[in-house]
Amino acid sequence: MVQKYQSPVRVYKYPFELVMAAYEKRFPCCPQLPVFVGSEVLREWRSPDGAIHVVERSCRLNVDAPRLLKKMAGVEQVVFLQTNTVNWRERTLRIEARNETFASRVVVLETCSYSVHPENEEWTCFEQSASLDIKSFFGFESTVEKIAMKQYTSNIKRGKEVIEHYLKELISQGITFIPRWTPPPAASGQEEEHSQAAGHHPAAGHRPAAQPLESGAHGSTKEQSGSCCPAAEAVSPDAGKLDADYIERCLGQLSPLQESCLIRLRRWLQETHKGKLPKDEHILRFLRARDFHLEKAREMLCQSLAWRKQYQVDSILQSWRPPALLEEYYTGGWHHQDRDGRPLYILRLGQMDTKGLVKALGEEALLRHVLSINEEGQKRCEENTSAFGRPITSWTCLVDLEGLNMRHLWRPGVKALLRIIEVVEDNYPETLGRLLIVRAPRVFPVLWTLVSPFINDNTRQKFLIYSGNNYQGPGGLVDYVDREVIPDFLGGECMCTVPEGGLVPKSLYQREEEAESSDHIRLWTETIYHSASLPRGAPHEIAVEILEGESVITWDFDILKGDVVFSLFHSKRAPEAGQQEGQAASGSAAGDSSQLIERSWVLGVDYSLVESPLVCREGESIQGSHVTRWPGFYILQWKMHSPLPSSSSSLPRVDDVLASLQGSSHRCKLIYYYEVLASKDFRGSMSSLESCTSGFSQLSGATTSSSHSQSSSHLSR
Repeated sequence: MVQKYQSPVRVYKYPFELVMAAYEKRFPCCPQLPVFVGSEVLREWRSPDGAIHVVERSCRLNVDAPRLLKKMAGVEQVVFLQTNTVNWRERTLRIEARNETFASRVVVLETCSYSVHPENEEWTCFEQSASLDIKSFFGFESTVEKIAMKQYTSNIKRGKEVIEHYLKELISQGITFIPRWTPPPAASGQEEEHSQAAGHHPAAGHRPAAQPLESGAHGSTKEQSGSCCPAAEAVSPDAGKLDADYIERCLGQLSPLQESCLIRLRRWLQETHKGKLPKDEHILRFLRARDFHLEKAREMLCQSLAWRKQYQVDSILQSWRPPALLEEYYTGGWHHQDRDGRPLYILRLGQMDTKGLVKALGEEALLRHVLSINEEGQKRCEENTSAFGRPITSWTCLVDLEGLNMRHLWRPGVKALLRIIEVVEDNYPETLGRLLIVRAPRVFPVLWTLVSPFINDNTRQKFLIYSGNNYQGPGGLVDYVDREVIPDFLGGECMCTVPEGGLVPKSLYQREEEAESSDHIRLWTETIYHSASLPRGAPHEIAVEILEGESVITWDFDILKGDVVFSLFHSKRAPEAGQQEGQAASGSAAGDSSQLIERSWVLGVDYSLVESPLVCREGESIQGSHVTRWPGFYILQWKMHSPLPSSSSSLPRVDDVLASLQGSSHRCKLIYYYEVLASKDFRGSMSSLESCTSGFSQLSGATTSSSHSQSSSHLSR
């Protein structure tokens, strides 16, 4: 498996020329980097005008590996070949390095770049990426991989410190300004004009006296703007990239590999979920929940994003208003913050009549209320991050169990609790910073035995349980909550407005027939999206009838599992499943039957392709539209993607054999929404679609919809 690394953008608040002078001080050897033993120049080339300078070096590294491994490999040092290309005209440096030692067994590729900050020409940006592919190494592949990645990441931070060290050394020597490159006097007038227009000096060789850097130029990194920190005034070097200082200031301390996972997952989301990019802290929660295993975190996050979209969870803070009964008898509420600045939520579970609430309101109302609490918690975390000037990404929950008894173990109530835990665990990972359980009675171990298997191991480690009055002494609540914040019912001095609860009157219970039909607050039924499961060889098709004039068919779907091919067809013949449907003025949905195109139909005769097939990968979000030209039936088709076998060999591929063995048990899954608009109602963007109401306003810093041109057809990822 190839290990990859991608750095955030690191910004030096110094001009490019000064940073280059500091960089050159690393050669031929660098005492500040003990792993870098030395180097020698193999080849050097300059362009006639001096604008391009290429240097190839052989660099020797002393790898920190076990003595036994070095002895078996027969080497003490590792040789890398490095090619540096500096473009003084464009003010860029590109560094490419690859290993020469063990090149047939291990492939290490590294690319670094220095460039001028896009919004401040007196600052310099730095990025690096690397890949490690160990093909074979005497049976020690896993060990070598761990050693290589550990040493590589440990040297990343050190390399940044080395540049800063040499910058300070230059400044201490009085070298605070190095003029930019200018073309030689013999250069063409056009080139001189270009040079002067770019702010270059009028003649090559002109070296003004050393000058101090402009005010505010000193420092190692630039602050990136972000919604969470008001002190951030500068703008990000690139909207699609992350600044290292921004990560530290707004997201917390991350290791180089953790930074790399965040950047790579964020980049993948940018490419596949255009206009729906969650906030960085939200992405980071899913990475932490999966111990920064990139593929597992991506799968979990994509499932959650699709869940939020399908059930319009993002708008729950605006749309959900808890019934008066819930406000009176639900014994939970927000109450200041803990010692670490985390929002504090208090739940008097022992005083809550869970059986009465479930019988009076139903399980769905409780679930929706809990989701609104979690959404509010994320919002409060952002507010506290701004207020305290440090990353706060989780909250603390204080649970008072006084009054807990056997009535709380009512089977439907426990079932509802387990379902709520499952939904929260899947969609709000790493949002709970600490759970303080106080006044746990004797019946609590029974409830804990039922509930704990459904709680993630990482979450369980955040639980602190106090029985009786043990919470009042040293090591109790005062270690986590300031005394002036402890509620009065727990012996504190702070008046708490959390409802006291009590028994819900049985007169308010729903009758069974009411409970079964009370879908006015059901979360799962209030969605404009449909779901589909695609077995191999059986497509899912939707027919839309267009009666007259131009109309616009729009679609929005997410691939939850597997790879899918999406196509759009037109037919004058009515599919059998669609003949029973009613018709609208501009068009009608002719049923949600799984397969409408009959096997006897011939492509090009009975029906035609009007949108080229689009291969949609797992996790992608697709939006598009098609302006109809002819009346008739337009069929939207999704089917499982099956790669064509290689034509270079008559033998079947292993992947094809495995796929055939899986047969119908392997299914693709997706959620989709489609709509037919009159041409005059289509405004050329997804903002005209009802499906766009699921934009991630709570999760996205800025959600923008992809524009759609009013051409005859359009697809966008």
